[in-house]
Amino acid sequence: MKLTERLPASRLLTAIVTILLAMTAVAIASTVVALDSLSDARKQSIDRIAPAERRAKDLNRALLDQETGLRGYVLTGEQDFLKPYLDGQTAEVQAAQDVKRLVGDVNGRVSRIEELTRQWRSQYAEPAIAGVRQSGPAGTLVSDTDRGKALSDQLRSEAGAVQADIGSLGETARQDVEHAAKVVLWLVIGMGVLLVAVIGGLSLLLYRLLVAPLAELAEQVRQVASGDFQHEIDVSGPRETVMLGEDVNAMRRRIVQELATLDAASAELQRSNSELEQFAYVASHDLQEPLRKVASFCQLLQRRYGGKLDERADQYIEFAVDGAKRMQGLINDLLAFSRVGRITRERTMVDLGEVVRQVVDNFSERIEETGARVDVVGDLPSVRGEATLLSAVFQNLISNALKFRGSETPVITIGAEPDGDHWKFSVRDNGIGIEPEYADRIFVIFQRLHPKDAYPGTGIGLAMCRKIVEYHGGTIWLKTDVDAGTTFEFTLPVAPEDLVEETHD
Repeated sequence: MKLTERLPASRLLTAIVTILLAMTAVAIASTVVALDSLSDARKQSIDRIAPAERRAKDLNRALLDQETGLRGYVLTGEQDFLKPYLDGQTAEVQAAQDVKRLVGDVNGRVSRIEELTRQWRSQYAEPAIAGVRQSGPAGTLVSDTDRGKALSDQLRSEAGAVQADIGSLGETARQDVEHAAKVVLWLVIGMGVLLVAVIGGLSLLLYRLLVAPLAELAEQVRQVASGDFQHEIDVSGPRETVMLGEDVNAMRRRIVQELATLDAASAELQRSNSELEQFAYVASHDLQEPLRKVASFCQLLQRRYGGKLDERADQYIEFAVDGAKRMQGLINDLLAFSRVGRITRERTMVDLGEVVRQVVDNFSERIEETGARVDVVGDLPSVRGEATLLSAVFQNLISNALKFRGSETPVITIGAEPDGDHWKFSVRDNGIGIEPEYADRIFVIFQRLHPKDAYPGTGIGLAMCRKIVEYHGGTIWLKTDVDAGTTFEFTLPVAPEDLVEETHD
């Protein structure tokens, strides 16, 4: 078993997300470190080196101011020339301190400058000032002047060296900034490329470990769903995918078992239908023939000996004739009921308006006897079905409306209206009505609500109606929310041709 088949998909997804998060964290951390290095280099260059360069120049200028002020005082003896000398001392001290604070002693050169400055002042400047004050401008010795010049040259040399060293530091700092910037740039590019590669690799891995097995499972499930129930589903991948494949296999095996059971039941049903057809043949020939003879001879007895025997004998003959007739009617109804859906004919477009007109014409004598009125509201549609069976539905419903009439003149109203992809028909009368609690019972074969001596019949009519309507893809029911009379409603599918025309409209 592969590792991916032992691991659930949630763990695989968690591992992939963890790797992505780890790579992202490493990229962010590396970028932060590089940016911090760049920031330090910029601070080194901007906050320390550049100010140190300026202060080194200020230090050199302070030394020059002291030398210039001293020379002017020695030559002229004027006190004003001492001001640059004195201010230069203050500026020198401050500049030297700032340079040390910013970049340190610069290889000991700042301290060397401070030492040379003290020597220059103690060995040359202060004695020269004292000499001028005592003897005037001509009081400075040549030897002191040479000594002062030598110290000044050393100071200028050291100051220049300090500036050069700080300049080198500045150049190094600028190079560090450039290097850090390049590191950041290449790091960002490298991490971007790495992340793209990792995401691409993980996406490919995700596809191979999760998406591809699911696609394979879906393809095999579609194969099974298309009817190939013998196909054994075999997929690899995460635990959930494998388990789902096993569940589908279990369902497939149950379907195969159910199909085998259905095949056996179908074979048994075919055998039963064959026996039923044989029974129908026997009932229609072998049973009806002697029954017709019984009825015929009973009727002969009734005609020939009626009134010649006693009253009780006439009554017995009457019972025999009536029983034979009812048995013939019951057998005929049973045969018709058993043939619905079993003996089929080609379905054609049936004009239900014409069907109702024929049924009403068949009942013309009873309608005339009862004074009934049959109203058809609007035009009844045409549906696809078997005309004989659909005629039987209206025949039974109209017959019941005439049979179970009340004291008023019977009024039968027939109508139809569209109901989605079906037509809904209604047959309403003003007869004695049916209680709502019998709404289901009346459609069960042989179920009667009245004794046969009050209302003759076999109890098959409404059961026949339901079987015919359901055979045509519809439903029939008793409408219970009526004030009086009886209303039956049933549906029949709209003909496919009409649906196509309606869609185009």
